[in-house]
Amino acid sequence: MTDESMTRGPTEIDDPRLRFEVRKAAIWIGMVLLAAGVVVLAGPLLLIVGGLVFAVLLDGGTRLLGRVLPIARGWRLAIIVLSFFAFLGWTFWYAGTALATQFTDLRDTVIEQVNRLLEWAAASGLVPEASFSNISGQLVGSLGKVTSLLGTAVGAFASGLMILVIGIFIAAEPRLYDRGVAWMLPRSSRQSFFEISDRVGYSLRRLLAGRLVGMVFEGVFTYIMLLLGGVPLAALLGLLTGLLAFIPNIGAIISGILMVAVGFSAGTGEGLWAIFVYFFVQNVDGYLVIPMIAKKTVDLAPALVLAMQLIMGALFGFLGLLLADPIVASIKAALEEYAKEKREAEEGETAPQGGSG
Repeated sequence: MTDESMTRGPTEIDDPRLRFEVRKAAIWIGMVLLAAGVVVLAGPLLLIVGGLVFAVLLDGGTRLLGRVLPIARGWRLAIIVLSFFAFLGWTFWYAGTALATQFTDLRDTVIEQVNRLLEWAAASGLVPEASFSNISGQLVGSLGKVTSLLGTAVGAFASGLMILVIGIFIAAEPRLYDRGVAWMLPRSSRQSFFEISDRVGYSLRRLLAGRLVGMVFEGVFTYIMLLLGGVPLAALLGLLTGLLAFIPNIGAIISGILMVAVGFSAGTGEGLWAIFVYFFVQNVDGYLVIPMIAKKTVDLAPALVLAMQLIMGALFGFLGLLLADPIVASIKAALEEYAKEKREAEEGETAPQGGSG
């Protein structure tokens, strides 16, 4: 028995073709295990992604504040965080009492309008007799297969708190976490990782800034127009429209249904005005506001975003639906930066070498 056979390990393979096949098999097995891990750890992973998105939002506000207030980054971040919590406090304490009553009225109005629609459909023979309460009970019972943590108010509050804490810690020292991830990569890949990370952060900051502008526009404009048309609950509908504008496509549909239901509860004229307001606001936002924002933000294909929302919503519930847009933007930015680096590397290899004089 030679010394070489004594030192060789049981997993060493001499045949290069066999080594290649083993590596391919290991990659496929690793992908299957990774997919299984994502499903099992879906809740915690989504909370981490939510924290990263919130950190990018805080970082963007800190950078923007630095343009007009040249103080240390830590102080600027503290101002942004305190402003955020002050806004939350004002919403819950100052406007909470009035909006709570309006939420109750909105719920009763929507239930009444949906029951009327179902009764008309049942009388016409389009659907079997049913009520909104029965349908809503079936829908609620089918939700939360993966993200059961968010199924209760306590779970939702705890999840939101975790997202806030993770986001604040990451926003305080973003480079610390970048270096920590890069340390686990080969040295040859670290510079590429930093460039991709910077590109993803830049794209997300622009995307979220555009979303905030769109939310403010839709919320304020909807409130003013509904108020002028005499539609009840104009303040609440404006607030919901603005908040739901953060979720492209699906958010607009939900806010439109609520708006039209409340409008017709007050009368035919108010209902028609609500329909007009919905289409007017969505068209102005879609053809004027969003294109102007998209020139300086991430321009995502609506069909791609909608498909991602349907998949994420079906798998991970509301939190998956909420984060679908930032996830798509991050993947797009990472792939674009990777393709750019690969193209530059190929051009550098094929560039003609200068001849000697």
